Amino acid sequence: MTFPPAEPGFALPLEWLRPWMSEQRWYANRGALPVLEEIGSLRMPSPGDATVIVHLLLDHTVGKPALYQVPLSYRRQALRVGWIGDLHGWQVHDAPHDPEFAQALLGAILEQRPLTGDRASGAGQLAGTDAASEPIVHSRVLSGEQSNTSIIYEGSGRPIIVKLFRALHHGENPDVELQTALAAAGSTAVPNPVGSIVATWSDRGRSDGRARGHLAFAQEYLPGSTDGWLVALAAAEAGIDFSTEARELGIATAGVHATLAATLPTRPATADDVAIAVAGMRARLERAIAEAPRLAACSPAITATFDRAEAALWPAQQRIHGDLHLGQVLAVPDRGWVIVDFEGEPLRAMNERSGLDSPLRDVAGMLRSFDYIAGSIAISGSSRDARDWADAARAAFTAGYGAASGRDLRSNGALVDAFELDKALYETVYEARNRPNWLPIPVGAIERLTT
Repeated sequence: MTFPPAEPGFALPLEWLRPWMSEQRWYANRGALPVLEEIGSLRMPSPGDATVIVHLLLDHTVGKPALYQVPLSYRRQALRVGWIGDLHGWQVHDAPHDPEFAQALLGAILEQRPLTGDRASGAGQLAGTDAASEPIVHSRVLSGEQSNTSIIYEGSGRPIIVKLFRALHHGENPDVELQTALAAAGSTAVPNPVGSIVATWSDRGRSDGRARGHLAFAQEYLPGSTDGWLVALAAAEAGIDFSTEARELGIATAGVHATLAATLPTRPATADDVAIAVAGMRARLERAIAEAPRLAACSPAITATFDRAEAALWPAQQRIHGDLHLGQVLAVPDRGWVIVDFEGEPLRAMNERSGLDSPLRDVAGMLRSFDYIAGSIAISGSSRDARDWADAARAAFTAGYGAASGRDLRSNGALVDAFELDKALYETVYEARNRPNWLPIPVGAIERLTT
């Protein structure tokens, strides 16, 4: 092992890092100690005393190895936040909390700097906007995220948010690709992009031994905006009708779908598309029953719904959001609804998230989200029954989407039903593994939807 970290050839003691990594919210196999292999690293030029290294770590604990981006800053003196531990006299920190890393990260994007390292390289890329021309004087890590880490930058000009992708994959990250395409087409339903960092690293699983993907994505930050889940939850708890807001959200969703269809590839749904999609639904049914055995009683009705969907006429395949729910939209003053986080469902493989799909999957995702509001109020012990509130919001969203898209969702009822059940099955697996006390929400929804 080479030490200190400032020296070329430095090797991070992976056994030392394992306990900390197992407790991070972005680590998919939380609670289990990862079996780590470092397959590359990048050095981030720091403006001060910190040595900053972006470690690319493979975790071999389950199935196909998962690749994580773990940036660490090494200092002689510990910071108040982000501290991990003492390593041979060096104070190791989760780098996004270190102002020097935050400054270096944004600088790499804005100045399109090259990044070099061991078995990996990268560079910043601009998205063609003039955002961030003013100096940044403060940065902070956004709390509450599950699968990524975002840093908010504020100064004398427009604020910026940089999302650091923790799980890395070969290929275009759909969050970068889709939001950039939407903004370039003039859509105001997504934040304006600023730029990104693209890197290459060693990959034994690829024929050429190299992979290429996004490490980070910068875009405008929208101060004063409110998470759509919080807006809707507050309304439901107070018994305030949400139909107007839900209808506007349906219109915004239809607009995003229309822009994606106009700017990116589409094609008619083939028999193979339908067969693959329905096969995925049936596979999720099996996984959900394994996590929640009481759903076995619903299996015949669910299977019949999937059979009807397989026989239905499917709309054209196109790029979609892939994980649309109230937590993925922002209520922005004087701008309306803004849709964010186009990465797709975390439990899906990246090639599935980046492929063409049915826009009705997004519709079903938002319908499930309104149901989740009612479900979360029910499990909280509140005396308020928000089921009627959710039904009204679902109807208004459907009406707004149908009016803006020209698609009568009633004629696609078999597909919407199937996608909604499929989403609830996905939620069952997710909640069983991450939030068992929320498991009654999707399980109860499946039982209602099948009766």
